[in-house]
Amino acid sequence: MLLGYAVLSFLVAFAVVRVLLWPFARFALDQPNERSLHVKPVPRTGGLAVLAGTAVAIPYAATSLWLPILMAFLLALVSLYGDVWGLGSRLRLAAHIAAGILIAWYVLSPMHPLEMVLLIVAVVWVTNLYNFMDGADGIAGGMAVVGFGAYAIAAGLSDKLALAALCTAIAAASAAFLLHNFHPARIFLGDVGSIPLGFLAAALGIVGWRNDAWPLWFPLLVFAPFNADATITLLRRLLRREKVWRPHREHYYQRIVRMGLGHRASALIGYAVMVFCAGSALLGRAQPPALQAAAFAAASSVLAAVALWVDVRWARFADNS
Repeated sequence: MLLGYAVLSFLVAFAVVRVLLWPFARFALDQPNERSLHVKPVPRTGGLAVLAGTAVAIPYAATSLWLPILMAFLLALVSLYGDVWGLGSRLRLAAHIAAGILIAWYVLSPMHPLEMVLLIVAVVWVTNLYNFMDGADGIAGGMAVVGFGAYAIAAGLSDKLALAALCTAIAAASAAFLLHNFHPARIFLGDVGSIPLGFLAAALGIVGWRNDAWPLWFPLLVFAPFNADATITLLRRLLRREKVWRPHREHYYQRIVRMGLGHRASALIGYAVMVFCAGSALLGRAQPPALQAAAFAAASSVLAAVALWVDVRWARFADNS
């Protein structure tokens, strides 16, 4: 069953990407600016293909997962409006907060108010950090393939078939998009793709935890390459008293590109770290607490080592520039 969803989702997303690249190739173009790593206008509508492929699983998954699916598609509509016509950051954030409140209330209520607030903040943060991390060819698409693929495997092993089907569809649709997004990218996710994917990463992570498919740390580790990069970069900019809402090119993956290693190297390094974190999470998911902690610590150590390597190389690069 899951293989069937994967194949159909891939084919649907692939077909939609081809349509977006041909008849609508000049629709919602991403124009290069001071933050960009690309030099030519590129369509930022690839998220529509990912959503189309994801929709394949709706007839099977909607009964138990209707709210995360509905909220993801509503956020996609808001984001598409912003991609095409522009939308103020406050209105975007308000939509993300509303989605976070609804998913936390529906999935986890009743819960201690403080715990609820923390989870709402986490949903909003992950929703936005996925957008922050969508700034180099192949990065966000690769994270979707690996991250939701890990969700699908864990949900399948736990016999949560609706959750497994939805995550399989997301991963397969993202793979079809990634074929056109790997450097040199012919199409970008855009907010219409990155915002729903970030929301689903958080929302489905909470759903899986509630349904005993995985422990709470599991989604944190699966998406740790994005969580760590975005969070560390934000804290670093706050300490420098920079205006954190302004566009920048300070993420680790952006620094790898800017140091001369290029988009392909940045993506391949990212994929290796993503697979290691997701594999560690899958291996530790059903183990005793001590082994779970060891898996989390091992993956965290690898992330820290990669971050230190980038920091050292960046310091040398900046001195020589």
